[in-house]
Amino acid sequence: MGDNLRMAFDHPQVEIVGICDRSMEKMQSSIDNFAIPEDRVFTDVQACMEISKPDIVLLCPATGRHAEALEEIAAYGSHIIMEKPFASTVAEADRMIAAVRFGQRLAINWPLAWYPAHITAKRLIDDGQIGDVLEVHFYDGNRGPLWHLADKVETTAEEVAAAKPESWFYKSALGGGSLLDYLGYGTTLGTWFQNGRAPLEVTAMMHIPDGLEVDEHSITVARYAHGLSKFETRWGTFTDPWTHQPQPKCGFTIVGTEGTIANYDYESTIRVQSRRQPEGETLPVDVITAPFQNPVQYVIHCLEKDLPIEGPLAPEISRIGQQIVDTAFQSAQTGRSLPLVQY
Repeated sequence: MGDNLRMAFDHPQVEIVGICDRSMEKMQSSIDNFAIPEDRVFTDVQACMEISKPDIVLLCPATGRHAEALEEIAAYGSHIIMEKPFASTVAEADRMIAAVRFGQRLAINWPLAWYPAHITAKRLIDDGQIGDVLEVHFYDGNRGPLWHLADKVETTAEEVAAAKPESWFYKSALGGGSLLDYLGYGTTLGTWFQNGRAPLEVTAMMHIPDGLEVDEHSITVARYAHGLSKFETRWGTFTDPWTHQPQPKCGFTIVGTEGTIANYDYESTIRVQSRRQPEGETLPVDVITAPFQNPVQYVIHCLEKDLPIEGPLAPEISRIGQQIVDTAFQSAQTGRSLPLVQY
């Protein structure tokens, strides 16, 4: 939430009219960072919405509460940016879609969608540079969700250990775990790279360390009519990718009929193979300008131009990503390959 509020704070057309959480402690860093006055700080959602009357609401609830939180907010008619993932199940995602009224915008924010390397890869795919996409390989994560606060301020190992028992990230009932936290990134952007194609079958495994309720590592294989793709999530990378890329690198490798693209998080170049240059070439990423640098800019742009939400933020694309996540979670629990859930 702190990162998203930073985007709102920095936007010249945006005023932060209220923030709300049941815990004052959780809001304190944002109150300090953005000089939010006392009369704009709430612990009651109804009071916050009725007094602040926001045009757009940034939502960052626990994964297991996404549907509940969105239904509560959507009733007020505000446009909504829901921080990833979409939901903890497809059924909950469908509740969220159904709760949005005509004229309201719902955007699912996947921070990876704003990385220049991934935007550049999609442009090259759409330009036909690698032909038809056959495979998407994804590896992503970080040292863990408790190793950093807003604006990527680092914590310590002692603070991480102390926070785990109370953090929703580590509670299965609230949708915790690396699979539910990070798999949607890969499956949603992977669906975007494949222009909305969905797999037929999914197989997944996850590792739950001793003493924890949820996984810190998962591997998912999706079988499409045209081939296999692999999506791997990891809490516990050797380094955080925004400081030093770990090995394996965080990001994507995309294989097409006419070439390949390696597009990694935070990097200023991508690697492309083609029939013309099978040895490969390193290309600079595209320069991304407003209003396509973050979700706040983009949603305001869509509202001003009366445009639909598109790409990974679109509920239609995110729903396919959620179908893969649901099936992967069930596959990991049952130890079987499963057909893609439909609902």
